[in-house]
Formats: sequence, structure tokens, C-alpha cells
Amino acid sequence: MIYGGPSVEHEIAVISASQAMAAADPAKYEVIPIYISKDGQWYTGQKLLDIAAYADMPALLRDCTRVHMAADRGEHKLVTKAKGWFAKPQEIALDVILPVMHGAHGEDGCLQGFLELLNIPYAGPGVLAAAVGMDKIMMKNILAANGLPVLDAGWFTAEEWFGGREAKIAEIENRLGYPVIVKPADLGSSVGIAKAADAAELAAALDDAASFSRRLLIEPCLEDMREINCSVLGYGSKLRASVCEEPLTDSAFLTYQDKYMGGGSAKGGVKGGKMACATKMSQPAKGAAGAKSGGMSSARRRIPADLTPERTQEIQQVSQRAFVALDGCGVARIDVMIDNTQDKVYVNEINTIPGSLSFYLWQESGLDFTGLIDELVESALWRQRNKEKLVYSYDTNILASFAGGGMGVKGAK
Repeated sequence: MIYGGPSVEHEIAVISASQAMAAADPAKYEVIPIYISKDGQWYTGQKLLDIAAYADMPALLRDCTRVHMAADRGEHKLVTKAKGWFAKPQEIALDVILPVMHGAHGEDGCLQGFLELLNIPYAGPGVLAAAVGMDKIMMKNILAANGLPVLDAGWFTAEEWFGGREAKIAEIENRLGYPVIVKPADLGSSVGIAKAADAAELAAALDDAASFSRRLLIEPCLEDMREINCSVLGYGSKLRASVCEEPLTDSAFLTYQDKYMGGGSAKGGVKGGKMACATKMSQPAKGAAGAKSGGMSSARRRIPADLTPERTQEIQQVSQRAFVALDGCGVARIDVMIDNTQDKVYVNEINTIPGSLSFYLWQESGLDFTGLIDELVESALWRQRNKEKLVYSYDTNILASFAGGGMGVKGAK
């Protein structure tokens, strides 16, 4: 598994990956942890499987080995950075990559594009789904274009905000009124999100959001609403939705603290502290120490949500439609809002690599975390098989016409 990375959600990715690695069946997979530090360095090593070791990061990384991915297309392997004068680089073969990364440089299409260039099977969203799923503005536009219910919203760049604060505040007041929710366009885990009830709070919220993103989204805040989450799992036409959950919070929206610092532990959750993003198949996994944090699974929630069967079905269907509209693959979590005043469901956002991989929702739907990992691996292999059926180039010899002083590039079509 690949996890971590230069993201404000770095620690959450470590927790999610730890849970996922612990759940992988050791009879099927040898889990290879690939940790990307906050400064972008890649490491592997058995001590990465012990989440308690991350409390002393310098000591942990001293006991790990620097690695990089082989850059040649089709060579699915890690290459170690040799230590010492006479040491030789070692190669570690990989079969499937499981990215368990949240936020920038991992959930936004960057990593997925890199893996596409290497032509290595990987689970989770593809480049398009990851990029659009991370950008709340583009996501909203695409969902609306596909007939999915989304709230009206305004957006502008941080440059536009700092260049005309009063005009932008007036624009939001005229279009949306108060209260509103301000969000950085391309972050998750509720980072940088704030509610504003007047012009002063709106300015402060926009200043804060602009420190995280160059594009800012402003939405109306529903005063009387319920937040409901539903996970979708699968690929192509083989999709299904999980039971619904209702996160419990005392604030206007689910905060970072609500999601990850609510206490508790995963029911039937982490048996060990393995972390992985690259999996080498058909080899036994190594043991690891227990992980103490439940990640998203430790947040306060009601599962299943207290909904009528009709409303549950509506949310599950809307969630699957959103997943398809963004070309989802693997597992995602779709967050919706029920406006109690109008009794209407709105899609809030899609999380293409959700915290804790939403295993707790599938656990309550009859699929344990080990089975979820199996299905993610299968989704990666399914996508790879389909890619290999496509035509990417023609067997032509156009460049031969340029040999020996043929016609120049100018005018060539």
C-alpha cells in the first residue's frame, strides 16, 4: 500500500492505511508498506507496520529503507536505495497497488497518473475520478450536469478574493445570503471549512480557506438538515451501496475533530498495525503491533441511519448515480444532506478514497474488512484487464518519411 504524502491529511492516511493493511488476508497477500513522508520521500520497512512507531518519526525512518518505483512502463517493482559503499540496490516486485491516501498528491489524480504511466494495476479512483472528486467546484458542476441534486453555490479564486473583498462579500450576500459554509475547493477531512453568519465571519472564513487552496467555494448553510453518508463499492456495472449512516455532531457540519478525534475504536477493526499501499499477491503478510486509533470508524455515528426504507433507497440510488457520474472505481463514500424544511436530498460530495475506506459501513452491510480488501484488489485487476483491451497506438512508420532529408515538420499533418 502507498500512504502518507505531502498533504494536510497525512496522519489520517496513516491511520486508514494501518487499518487496511491489518485487514488484508495473509494467506493471499504479502503486504508491502510504502510510506511517503511529508517531504515526499518514499520508504519501506517492517517497522512501518507498527503505528505506535510513528510517534518518533526520525527514529522510525532511520530504521526504514528509502525506495523509488522503477520508472520503466510495465516494471512493477520498488528499488531500494543502497546503504553503504558496497551495498547493492534490492528490487521488490509488486502486483497490485492500493493507494490509501487522502488529500493533495494522492487522492487528486497525481498519484493515479503516475501509476497509469507505469501501467501497474491499482485500486480506487482513476485519474479523472480522483481529480474531479477532490475538486468540490468541478464535482458540483459535473453532478449537476448529470441531473443530481446539489445546492446552489458561488466560487472564486483566492486572488479574486484578496483583490476585491467587499465586492465578493456583496456578491455572496446577494446570491446566497447568510448563513453560508466556506470551503477550500480541493481539501477533505473538513480542513479549512467554516460557517459564516455575517460579513465579518465570512471574511475570516475566506481568509482561512485561502491559506489552504487557491479556489474557494461558498454554499448556503442548511439550518435544519441531517447529514447522511453512504458508501458505494464496485466497478463498471457491478456496483452496490452500503447501509446508510448518520454522523452525530453538535456543530453545523462534521468537523475534523468529529471525524477523527471522537474517541472509541473500530468495532471488529484493526487487528494489527500493518500499513500498506502496494500489495504483493500470494505471499504471507508480516505481523504488526496494534493500531490505537479508529480513524473515521471512531467518530460518533448511527448505523444504520434512522430513515424510512424509501428514503434509504433514494439515498443509495443517488449515491450510485454520483459514483457513476464521476467514473468511480473501488470504494467511495458519498455524503448527502437532507433538507428537513423542504424534505429534499442533496448530494454534498464524494470521497473517492474515504477515511478508513468506509469499512465500518460495509461491515454493517455484511462484508468484513478482509472481504473489502479482496474486492478492491479485484477492482484493480478488472480495470487493468479492460485497459489492456484498448488500442493506444498504431503500428505505423510515419517518422521514416523524415529520414534522409524528407519533408520537414512544417506543413505536416
